[in-house]
Amino acid sequence: MNHNSENPLIVQGDHTVLVEVDSPRYEEARDHLARFAELVKSPEHVHTYRITPLSVWNGSAAGMPAQQIQSVLNEYAKYDVPGHVLTEIHDFASRYGRLKLHRGGDVLRLEAADAPLAEEIWRSEEARKYLESRDGALSFHILPLNRGRLKQALVKIGWPIEDLAGYVDGEALDVALRDATGEGLPFSLRPYQWEAVNVFYAGGEATGGSGVITLPCGAGKTVVGLGVMARTSTSTLILVTNTSAVRQWIREILDKTNLRPDQVGEYTGQSKDIRPVTVSTYQILTYRRSRQEEFVHFGLFDSRDWGLIIYDEVHLLPAPVFQLTADIQARRRLGLTATLVREDGREDDVFALIGPKKYDVPWKVMENQGWIATAVCTEVRVRLPDELRMGYAVTDQRRKFRFASENPAKLAVLRRVLDRHRDEQTLIIGTYVDHLRAIADELHAPVLTGQTSNVQRERHYDDFRAGRLRTLVVSKVANFAIDLPDAAVAIQVSGTFGSRQEEAQRLGRLLRPKPGTNQAHFYTLVTRETLEQDFALKRQLFLTEQGYAYEILDENDLNHPRLAECGTGFKPAVRLASGT
Repeated sequence: MNHNSENPLIVQGDHTVLVEVDSPRYEEARDHLARFAELVKSPEHVHTYRITPLSVWNGSAAGMPAQQIQSVLNEYAKYDVPGHVLTEIHDFASRYGRLKLHRGGDVLRLEAADAPLAEEIWRSEEARKYLESRDGALSFHILPLNRGRLKQALVKIGWPIEDLAGYVDGEALDVALRDATGEGLPFSLRPYQWEAVNVFYAGGEATGGSGVITLPCGAGKTVVGLGVMARTSTSTLILVTNTSAVRQWIREILDKTNLRPDQVGEYTGQSKDIRPVTVSTYQILTYRRSRQEEFVHFGLFDSRDWGLIIYDEVHLLPAPVFQLTADIQARRRLGLTATLVREDGREDDVFALIGPKKYDVPWKVMENQGWIATAVCTEVRVRLPDELRMGYAVTDQRRKFRFASENPAKLAVLRRVLDRHRDEQTLIIGTYVDHLRAIADELHAPVLTGQTSNVQRERHYDDFRAGRLRTLVVSKVANFAIDLPDAAVAIQVSGTFGSRQEEAQRLGRLLRPKPGTNQAHFYTLVTRETLEQDFALKRQLFLTEQGYAYEILDENDLNHPRLAECGTGFKPAVRLASGT
């Protein structure tokens, strides 16, 4: 029996793994575990992960075979790992690659590894409708237009397809990376960015060309996309979250590649300019006049002979775009994200239609190497004033979260945090526009919302980047793909219930490398003993799974003279993870 008291893992028979945070081997075990297991919850002392078929398939696709997964569990387990769990991990991993898709002339051929599997697929109600005919005991013909739908159907019944049918080259386009930016600064991809590009491209072979690159915000996912464009040298469609992100991608393309402005187009509500490289938004693609009508702009996918589709923030891919993606499986597809977690639970569709996770680097590893800023994450619990407690108590369940989020007592706490970081560039981020406007009025700071024009939005972003503006109040418009490299502090006054996606993006606003101490601070103000506090527990999951220390303070702790910053010797109310 293995009884190593210093080991942090307790592997249970239901495929959950308990992880003791106080173990001296916690951090190294967590970094291995995150590659093949999903974090479920993270209370103070013991975190819970779950091993699923999809998590194992993603681990396998990213280069972690079953034997390595089993070795990690055995190495870090406090007690013997249940034998059936090790067996089932092997079974999960062995399913990846037992169905292979090849090209055969004008049709595609699905090949099964053995006769029982072939028979199971042939008799599957979900898969059978996409199989054109049977070609011998182990193979089937399918039409190219059913390539994506078959992969979707089979992954849902536990049989992921290894797609080796290859890709069309698309319209040729000479794309090369510059040696210097437009401002004359030296430019080259970092080693991990080149590695991500090469893993995705796989020398142009059919084993590459589709999949997801997972890197922290601030680690240069856009630059990875540019590297893939240079490798493939083909006409490219880039899909992003909003118009500001469109403009940012275009700036990066023109700044760091040899492409000319007349080769790069914007396809948004303001412009419909289709060029060899075109950047568009998920929002414009999913626009339709009514639920009964067709999507107006789906024709963008057929407007050129695209050789590469890039899905930025792929974890936000809207459901209708899955439908489109199922139809374009012959195009190379690159997903970029900081987290594969989807609030709608459709991670399996990302796996089937965009591709498996091809490459990732833990956030803390990149932080330790200096590629992203060190972040200190702090939740500050704020009391609800006595005169408002009865109002909260009688408010219906649907409104309780907003009532707590707009707690007026947060303003005084916000001012104290701002005072601590008075010389640093600070973002104040929230969800409810009226509350944000009230805060902005009190602080005499500009506020950006969905109603702010793109021209005004860009002007404020430019002022913030240039240091002419110290404090910027922003709604959810700044959650995604906005490059504010000088932001050193973010104060979250409200969030979207328990969204881990949102927590990832908001923290990501701070992680660009910084001069000096390379230090960032991420605060969340939460009303004590309310529904907002309950949902904050869910958002902590993301920070914990990325390895960040998440400290909880009472608002009165901010007045403590020894508390210059979190983690400097002052004992907070709660410390959720050991961090670095």
